[in-house]
Amino acid sequence: MRGFSPRNLKYMRSLAQAWPDVEFVQQPAAQLPWFHLCTLLDKVKDPEQRNWYAGKTLEHGWSRQVLTMQIETAAHARAGRAVPNFRETLPSPQSDLAREALKDPYIFDFLDLTENVQERDIEQALTQHITRFLLELGAGFAFVGRQYRLDVGGDDFFIDLR
Repeated sequence: MRGFSPRNLKYMRSLAQAWPDVEFVQQPAAQLPWFHLCTLLDKVKDPEQRNWYAGKTLEHGWSRQVLTMQIETAAHARAGRAVPNFRETLPSPQSDLAREALKDPYIFDFLDLTENVQERDIEQALTQHITRFLLELGAGFAFVGRQYRLDVGGDDFFIDLR
């Protein structure tokens, strides 16, 4: 057998201590790759937060790098902090999805903008990043446009990015 280095043995012990339940196989953490679990054990000390990140990783298919970024930016603290009226106005599955889709606050550190920034500047910087990203992906990906016009019941509405 392989993989029983001192470091891996310490992780195995930490894993057993972090999830002591006999029913471990039913938990999201049991369905994650080994190095995702090591990342959770290294970076998240609170058991509830660790379980939250494990569940979200499984739900969204986060890579280890994305998981690390979500932990470092405290995604658990941002999730669901906006106070929308989705529960009152939408049926259960759609209201949950809408609430999860909108998080507060969004972190745009990668844009390198100052605090005194206009919405137009954020849109311009995001559009540049999206364009570079899509060009990197290659053929088969599209960016429809900025300020996309929608005609709803004879009224014009504009979506910032689409």
